[in-house]
Formats: sequence, structure tokens, C-alpha cells
Amino acid sequence: MKTPDHSGWGSAPAIHREAIATETAGFVDMVRGASLATPVPSCPGWTLLDLVKHTGSVQRWFSALLRQRVQEPPRSRDVELRLPAREDGYADWLAASAAEAASTFATVDPDAPMWAWGADRHARFWVRRMLFETLMHRVDAELALGLRPVVDRDLATDGVDEFLVNLPFAAFFAPAVDNLRGNGEALRFRCADTSGDWLVRLRPDGFGVEPKRGSTETTTSADAEIHAAAADLLLLVYGRLDRGSDAFDVRGNEDLLTRWFANSAF
Repeated sequence: MKTPDHSGWGSAPAIHREAIATETAGFVDMVRGASLATPVPSCPGWTLLDLVKHTGSVQRWFSALLRQRVQEPPRSRDVELRLPAREDGYADWLAASAAEAASTFATVDPDAPMWAWGADRHARFWVRRMLFETLMHRVDAELALGLRPVVDRDLATDGVDEFLVNLPFAAFFAPAVDNLRGNGEALRFRCADTSGDWLVRLRPDGFGVEPKRGSTETTTSADAEIHAAAADLLLLVYGRLDRGSDAFDVRGNEDLLTRWFANSAF
């Protein structure tokens, strides 16, 4: 699969780095003073403490990978976490995780070749992945606290793209992805408020996002389509919204959609 083209999204790594700091700061503000025993419905079995610990740990692990410029799959996920001794220290610990990431970004060329499990085998893959890991868990925290998540539409569009272009490579930790095969069936995901538009083709050997072929690509027929605001599409592909919601205009083959969502959990 081709490396995603970020040419239309400004300096994407710089935007991603800034957004990680912003998303983490919002997350920190939410959990400071909240009960960390609060269940997180969108992550069954987790509490807010689990969510914070996971997000900060991922930021620190990705930072370690970036500092080492790893060229092959790491054998261990062990990293120095420096977990706080008391639960009331976790908000500051999460903020420190983002600060560690920011310090790492200052030393890393985003275009440096590097091992990555997804489509883009460069350091920028990990910055982008860290952003959407952080953003989605910020959303999870909001849902747990009874708040309505708000996601910038351009950031959400980039997040849908990041999800769809990397999903074909995720089978080693999400084995159900291997079930997403077919005989040319196509699903379209289209943003109602941005230019985001993806045609995913299922083939006997797997699936992937079809490259755009100019203005005619947007009229290519699909067996099933989902149209919605970018933020809602992002929450949908990550399983935080159900396609039965009024937020979605759903058309076409319901069996194909059911198969997609049953096997695309990330």
C-alpha cells in the first residue's frame, strides 16, 4: 500500500505534535479531581485510572521507540513509567507523559525511516498514532464523565484516514481484521462537513483504501455507504458511536456493513 499523502494537510507532523499537547491538556483537566474509580463504558472493564495509565504509558512507550529509531519490531514493551505513588498524582503524571513526548519530538526527524506496524514506515507514523490514541481516550474520559465529546472536524477527518489506511496492517493485534476479505465489494465513508471521502475495497487477499483518481473517484459506486460529520465518522470507526444513530446517513448492503463493523475493531 502507498504511504499516505499528507501534502494537503500542511505540515502534518507539526500539527500532530501540537494536537497531542492540546488533547492531553484537556484530558488532564478532566481527570484532575475526578474519581479515578469511575467506569469507562466505551472501554469495558476499565476505570478512569486504567484509561489514564494506559494513555500515559502509550505516550512514554512511543517516545522510547522514537528516541531509539527502532528498525525492527521491538521484543519488549517495557519502559520506565515512573508511576505516581498516589492516585491524586495521576493527572500530573499524564501531563508529564505529554511533556516527555514533546521533548522527544524536538529531537526526531519525522521523515526518518523507522519500523512501524502501519502503512507509513517513518517516525511520523508514531506521532500521528500517538495523537489519535490520545484523542480517542480523551473522548472515552468525556463519555465516562457524562460529557459530550467535541472533535475538530479537520482533525477528525485526518483521524478517519489514519484509521482506514492502517487497519489492513493491524491483524497481528486485531486478528478479526483478516476476515475483511471479499470479491470486490466496496464501502464508502464520506464526511458531510469536509472533503474526506474513502472508498474501501474488499478483495480475496485483503482490503484497502482505493487511491483517488481525480473528480470521477467521488462518483465511484459502492455497495454500502455511510455519510456523516467528520467527528461522528471518527467516533463510528472507533466504535464509540453506533451506525444506527441519527448522526449517520447509511445506505446499501446492511450485511456488508455488519461484517465490516464486526471485524474492524481496533
